[in-house]
Amino acid sequence: MAAREGRPEPGGAGQSRKRGAVSLSRRQLGEGAVAAALLLGGFVAATVRLRYGKTELEHRAEVLVGWRWLVFEHAARRIAAPDVTSGGSVPTADELGVTRFVDEWLSHMSVRVVRDLTRFLAYLEHFAPLGCGLLGRFTHLTAVEQDRVLSSLEASRSDLLRAGFEGVKALAFIGFYRDPRTWSVLGYDGPFVGRPAEGWR
Repeated sequence: MAAREGRPEPGGAGQSRKRGAVSLSRRQLGEGAVAAALLLGGFVAATVRLRYGKTELEHRAEVLVGWRWLVFEHAARRIAAPDVTSGGSVPTADELGVTRFVDEWLSHMSVRVVRDLTRFLAYLEHFAPLGCGLLGRFTHLTAVEQDRVLSSLEASRSDLLRAGFEGVKALAFIGFYRDPRTWSVLGYDGPFVGRPAEGWR
């Protein structure tokens, strides 16, 4: 009798804990797969940078060097693209130098932030399109296809992927809306401090 008292009864707390552990590990499986893909993205980032042409090396970037510049530039173009035809009244991300601004901004960030962004950009370039049934790199897709990929990341069930997208989106918007020429999109006429007589343009 004494020996049996130390054993958990069938269906008791011991088995409940076991079932809970199995259930927890299943819930975490998706997140683990995404984390592994992001780590693999870091490896890809380190091995494929020389496959891109020389033009991106001429940007003299501080953080978004080589392929990183191209991927972020393509993402920023789509994220900051107007919802409706602006008739040229709103400048593009390229015209505002968004990627250049973000590169300088990132030069003041921690190594960890830069590392995580690099991994996400590698994932965006090589793996995210596959989730949408697209075989090309992100930078080789059409604008419509790139929108599909970015939308899938924004709506992803993975916290990691949503956070990665939100980080890129925030950086792109910081670079875009810093310029007075974009304030009209928000219906904002600029701050009163240091306001020119003719207003902000």
